[in-house]
Amino acid sequence: MLEEVAYLAYHFHWSYEQIMTMEHRERQQWVTQVAQINQRLSD
Repeated sequence: MLEEVAYLAYHFHWSYEQIMTMEHRERQQWVTQVAQINQRLSD
């Protein structure tokens, strides 16, 4: 979970509190979206 929080905070500059108010599933969905965007940018 800390990795998810760090990942989202790094990419979106969201605060710890903002990220922790999300449900785990929502955090996972954001992590997936960011990872897909990063993958497309690196291709």
